[in-house]
Amino acid sequence: MALLSKKDANLIKDPLADNNPITIQVLGICSALAITAELKASVVMAISVLFVMGVGNVVISLIRNIIPSKIRIIVQLVVVAALVIIVDQVLKAFAYDLSKTLSVFIGLIITNCIIMGRFEAFALGNGPRRAFLDGIGNALGYGVILVIVGFFRELLGSGTLFGMKVLGDPIAKTGLYSIGYENNGFMIIPPAALIVVGIIIWVQRSRNRELIEEA
Repeated sequence: MALLSKKDANLIKDPLADNNPITIQVLGICSALAITAELKASVVMAISVLFVMGVGNVVISLIRNIIPSKIRIIVQLVVVAALVIIVDQVLKAFAYDLSKTLSVFIGLIITNCIIMGRFEAFALGNGPRRAFLDGIGNALGYGVILVIVGFFRELLGSGTLFGMKVLGDPIAKTGLYSIGYENNGFMIIPPAALIVVGIIIWVQRSRNRELIEEA
């Protein structure tokens, strides 16, 4: 017997491809532009949003029947703010340097359109189990794009991954640098992220004719 029904499994699979929150819905793109110059920062942001969306969706689902409609947005903001504070404090305790790198962007998770959108569109109308799956699915879809963009930006812009030199030493001229390779400094500035995201969108739409027709 399958662990998840087809309908429930689609809550996780769809945001990873045909309904990706960044490339299809064009939500949460600001952080994809701002913090993806380093792969490590991209991974940490992805994990942070995974925690906030997964737990947040469940909390909103559990209290959905007692939230007065007039203040539901305020309640949602309080829930996500509390979870972001937890993330921020954990980062400061165990990865202080990285927390300084991400700085204001962790706080901006509170206003991430993906999170508030899923609270409003899904968690308020579904049970905790399905809300959790929806939150995890959309967070994974968001995180995959961040990791892909961060991978190429750091690799091509700095010649490193997670801060480790993988293409050689540009000063000692070892590895690829020994044959004249140079880092592309353009890749570490925000406009490069937009180009990489654009390429991902192009590849995704070229593989799925339905997405082209919808556009």
